[in-house]
Amino acid sequence: MNTQPTPAKRGPKPNVATRSNLLNAGVKMLHEAGYSATGIQEIVNAAQVPKGSFYNHFASKEVFGQEVVDYYFKSGLHTLREVLADPSVPPLVRLSNYFDQRIKLFTEAGFVRGCLMGNMSLEVADHSEAIRDTLAVNFTEWSKLFESCIAEAQASGAITNPLPAAKLAQFILNSWEGALLRMRVEKDDKPLRDFCEIVFHTILV
Repeated sequence: MNTQPTPAKRGPKPNVATRSNLLNAGVKMLHEAGYSATGIQEIVNAAQVPKGSFYNHFASKEVFGQEVVDYYFKSGLHTLREVLADPSVPPLVRLSNYFDQRIKLFTEAGFVRGCLMGNMSLEVADHSEAIRDTLAVNFTEWSKLFESCIAEAQASGAITNPLPAAKLAQFILNSWEGALLRMRVEKDDKPLRDFCEIVFHTILV
């Protein structure tokens, strides 16, 4: 029986900073130009790394697309939880504050780009099962944060709508993504304000 240790692989180890640079560049470029219009060469140029470095970290552009979706969502997850899970604020106020903050950010940005996950869903979900699955996982996690707020508000009597919290949360997230598309077309916050008016004065009552 061979008890000798397996020799370590030779060659440089993947650089964590390079990976982060590539993902940051990917989020920016895929958000601005889209998945199909963004090539690997453009990504490595923006990250200022050699093209070979891309393949040290990502097996393909599709794998990179999955990682970008995860990176985008996880980058905002701390803030999302901070707003939606703050026990010192009533649950409906948390939800309202979250959407007010998002509307402010989109207005300041000039109503461009919208949500990267929504954009990728429209562009890539029909063509890449892997990216579609990654999007679905992150949308589910996002929806569950809404669900927790809604369930808490139902338990306290702040919401009397008897529909399951999970169903209400999914509907609200779906409606928000649709409102973002209309915002980009109309270059106005009206679709987002209409969304809030209907959600908080008709659905979550």
